[in-house]
Amino acid sequence: MSHELYACAYIAEFPAQALLRLRVNLQSEPVTVLEGRAPQQVICALNQKARQRGAALGMTRLEAEGIAGLKLLVRSMDEEAAARTVFLECVSQFSPRIEEASEGTACAFVLDIAGMERLFGPPERLAERLREALAEAGFRASISVSANYHTARMSVAAARSIVMIPEGEETKALARLPITVLGLAGEHEETFAIWGIHTLGELALLHEIDLVTRLGAQARTWGALARGTATHAFQPIESAPALEEFCEFDAPVEQADALLFMGARMIDCLVARAGARAFALASLTVRMKLEGGGLHEHIIRPALSSTDRKFLLKLLQLEIATHPPPAAVVALTLAAEAGHSSQVQLGLFAPQMPEPSRLDVTLARIKAIVGDGRVGAPALEDTHRSNSFRMENFSVAARTSEPQMQTARIALRRVRPPVPVSVAIHAMRPVAFRDAQSRYEITAVYGPWRTGGCWWSADAWDAEEWDVLAIQDDGATIACLLTRARARNAWRLEAFYD
Repeated sequence: MSHELYACAYIAEFPAQALLRLRVNLQSEPVTVLEGRAPQQVICALNQKARQRGAALGMTRLEAEGIAGLKLLVRSMDEEAAARTVFLECVSQFSPRIEEASEGTACAFVLDIAGMERLFGPPERLAERLREALAEAGFRASISVSANYHTARMSVAAARSIVMIPEGEETKALARLPITVLGLAGEHEETFAIWGIHTLGELALLHEIDLVTRLGAQARTWGALARGTATHAFQPIESAPALEEFCEFDAPVEQADALLFMGARMIDCLVARAGARAFALASLTVRMKLEGGGLHEHIIRPALSSTDRKFLLKLLQLEIATHPPPAAVVALTLAAEAGHSSQVQLGLFAPQMPEPSRLDVTLARIKAIVGDGRVGAPALEDTHRSNSFRMENFSVAARTSEPQMQTARIALRRVRPPVPVSVAIHAMRPVAFRDAQSRYEITAVYGPWRTGGCWWSADAWDAEEWDVLAIQDDGATIACLLTRARARNAWRLEAFYD
């Protein structure tokens, strides 16, 4: 008994399936894919419904336009590359050893599934689960399982669903396949045609010595392939997973509804791909290629990683509404960053807390009203400028530190905006000041503390700060912070000490 076992996943008409995977509205229509320069475009791939309408490979665009109801799409190598990544990601869930076996317009991967019975059950069950996973990703695939690498690779093209080839029956399983599956040169294929050899079964009946005598040493390999006994040195590929979906539109899109229709399908695919690896989506990068060559890009970063499709779609909708593209969109890319899903264990008597997703939706709606720079969490800037901070996206820390007991400290309460005041000076020190309503006598003053910076730019500052104790006209006592812009000699009341 052999210790080898292979499963080949095969997607026919891959250019068509790559385009239809995200275009759910066209999956029930007869669709053909054109390649080449207009007006000399020809059909390179099509689905079964288009074949039933009379379309065929190699047909020109003019001939295809004469068939009623036929949908014509232009081949997109970028979408095929994105679809190939998804295909490879799906099959990698079932084996770490994968080799590509694509030919022509078909995309195929051969998996080494020896020893995977403990994880996925018998080979029949593994093939079923593999085909179901590909169907969820939007592919219609055929699966062939055999103990021989080449047998699994060659037999899958003629299969329509799942083919299980028992060990020892490889020759019988390959007997009806045309000899063209060997990829022979034109002269050798013509030689076999003259001999009347049209199938692998007929080739397997020929004596090996006679084949080698007439056609050379390579004929030994052809005979072994026809009998299903050829050996193969498995060469697994290495690829890093990337959560990215790409769609190129047939015509420039101007309406947000059309973008959201495609974005919903792309988010579904990203969530499913991340969920298969026990991840959630920590961020979404939205890249729109605009008509004319421009690029419109934004990043959506929820407070917590999520796998909620409706929630992520709502954030995408609000982001597009807040930052609409300045021109028509010709291609849309959604790239996700994987993160760990957070789970909160509530106590038995703890009150129900609102869902974290509501916070993100609320913040997105507020941003649409007041602007991006006015919503988020304040973060101090690395500068000596007074009251200098920036707004960052709000995020929830993965871990919260335990509260520590701290000694009581004085608090500084900023006045926004600062209040202009007029100050009386004696001996280079303030002795009184007045605002628009009251006058204050200064009883104690500390300072000045001078700061300055950014002298090389328009944001330069040069100021001095004074901490003062003052008495109001009605006898009330206050502690406050006065600042003076030295270049303009302008005094302001910046804050109160509590």
